[in-house]
Amino acid sequence: MSLESIDHTPPPFFRQGISALSKVALFGLLAVLLMVSDERFKITNPLRSSIATVMSPLQWLILQPGHAVSYLGSYFVSLQEARSLAAQSDKKLTLNTLKLQKIEQLQIENEHLRRLLNLRPQLSVSAKTVQVLYETPDPYSQRIVIDKGMAESIVVGSPVIDESGVLGQVTRVYPLVSEVTLLTDRDQSIPVMNARTGQRNIAFGNPGHARGALELRFVPPGADVEVGDLLTTSGIDGVYPAGLHVATVSHIERRTDAAFARIHATPLSNKEGRHLLVLQQSKELDPPPVDIAPKPVRGKNMGGGKEALPALDISEIGAQGVRP
Repeated sequence: MSLESIDHTPPPFFRQGISALSKVALFGLLAVLLMVSDERFKITNPLRSSIATVMSPLQWLILQPGHAVSYLGSYFVSLQEARSLAAQSDKKLTLNTLKLQKIEQLQIENEHLRRLLNLRPQLSVSAKTVQVLYETPDPYSQRIVIDKGMAESIVVGSPVIDESGVLGQVTRVYPLVSEVTLLTDRDQSIPVMNARTGQRNIAFGNPGHARGALELRFVPPGADVEVGDLLTTSGIDGVYPAGLHVATVSHIERRTDAAFARIHATPLSNKEGRHLLVLQQSKELDPPPVDIAPKPVRGKNMGGGKEALPALDISEIGAQGVRP
């Protein structure tokens, strides 16, 4: 019998299932049903949790070399940053020490000159550290609430500053908390002085303005003011100590048809800060001495019955002289 005559097709007993295309369709439909069921009924969550629990130690072990390399790299980077920050801090500390020594020398000279000129002594100011609790929800005012009040001797009108400059003023005091109105509030104003020229002005709050939250009003168009000028407290109001940083000039608008220039400034303080200082005057100034000389009065002659002549008061002599 030749090999070509042998039937190579398997007998019906050995035939294997359905065709490959039917298998693809069946298993694809089964996969879609499983995905939909898992999405809606979460039927595979227990299985996933069990597999994740079993695989967690293995995953942790596999990730450790990468974590070790990353830790070593961040350690050396952090060490370098720490060294650079320490060097910068040492440099700033040295500069601040020199400035402090100069300030102390200037204060001694200032006190000596004030004594020579017989001027009033300056107010000594104490400070209390406070923390911001929250910002008031009033949309028409800009106020914050601090964590100290009458129990900590906080008084109305005390200036509030941060590390950059003046932030505002205490406007309400309660037993345990106080309200601080920011300089940018539309009802707030502060006397300022241009540190470059010495000109004094008043800065008013101008919230929401894109060119600066403070505005200098009633400034002549020809005034010597430039963008970037530093504005400090002038100290003439008796509330804010002189020399505190307030703002920098950010925009100047001079118009020929306007009587005054429009000058906007940006506050230096950060209202997002958490820790502030409340300044309080620890010593009250005595009123200036008034030298009132008692005017002479008419007296009586004890020896005789005639009245004694009054003493001559030069201030009463007129341009025509004294009549007998």
